[in-house]
Amino acid sequence: MSDAPSDLPPDRQLAELRVRIDEVDAQLLELLNRRARLAMAVGEVKKLTDAPVYRPEREAQVVARLRERNPGPLGGDAIEAIQREVMSACRELERRMRVAFLGPAGTYSEQALVRQFGHGVEPVACPSIDEVFRVTEAQGTDFGIVPVENSSEGAVNRSLDLLLHTPLRICGEVTLPIHHSLLTVSGTLQDITRVCAHPQALAQCQGWLDRHAPGLTRVPVSSNAEGARLAGAEQGTAAIAAESAGARYGLTPVARGIQDDPHNRTRFLVIGRHECSPSGADQTTLILSVPDRAGAVHALIEPLARHGVSMKRFESRPARQGNWEYFFYLDLIGHEQDAQVAPALAELRRNAAFFKLAGSYPRASS
Repeated sequence: MSDAPSDLPPDRQLAELRVRIDEVDAQLLELLNRRARLAMAVGEVKKLTDAPVYRPEREAQVVARLRERNPGPLGGDAIEAIQREVMSACRELERRMRVAFLGPAGTYSEQALVRQFGHGVEPVACPSIDEVFRVTEAQGTDFGIVPVENSSEGAVNRSLDLLLHTPLRICGEVTLPIHHSLLTVSGTLQDITRVCAHPQALAQCQGWLDRHAPGLTRVPVSSNAEGARLAGAEQGTAAIAAESAGARYGLTPVARGIQDDPHNRTRFLVIGRHECSPSGADQTTLILSVPDRAGAVHALIEPLARHGVSMKRFESRPARQGNWEYFFYLDLIGHEQDAQVAPALAELRRNAAFFKLAGSYPRASS
């Protein structure tokens, strides 16, 4: 039967189509509640073995399967967003988890949290990345989410430094497109003397600010949402943030999309105690250091090529011991248990002066 009964007058077509939509909505409601009852049954079984409420590898598999089977017209991102909210609501029937993020409310970190976990969790705003790690390590939250890398400005060094010492594991990753707006209470730059934002956001918008607002003093703050809060509370202050943050603090856009790179993206890591099983599309993060001798770095990573393991990212950070030593952060394609990855990791562990497997976890789908 055709979706649009074109042989009827337009008003009758609309009426007929709305009846069909109502019928589909009723079926969706029935199926959603059926799924919820099944999720509750799963929760009861989990209690028998003290299994975790949230398994990121399982949710990643569900999303990947739906993306693969999706015939359209809804796009893959729309299907994923809907399914993650369905899983979030069902998960909440077992227990409402707490997830720490870099606050205050309205940050991109909060957006990444919602993209990964849905709205069926309790978000816990933290004033710094350090506090996200601390509260999660202290089991004040089930998970935390932290920025680790921006496509135009590179690594978020504080997150890398904290990953070195934390007992937490990386359990997942989220990539988020970053669209910055210049925001003020009035929607203009009249009487505005300074602009507040996270240092990375100021750097990401440096070219635009140089051209369009060179007279503004650039003030780094702990997060873009904190800049938006200040702009809403203090005269003469603008903010660089997402429009959603501006709306929260009573701000109006002066200009939209002011990031210098139109494809600007930030990668976030989910941290917690869960050790992910293979999902079929995974990534492994390592932290290494090498003996102080010629060719040590090449010798260290040579097993990756020999075992056919692809390296996605290589980042160095000073060891902060005063003797010019470095830690190397590597992202590898695959899970630590994969047939090619496991023997390569065993060799790296033997050859490295320091070896830490920070986590194997599902790769972000987009």
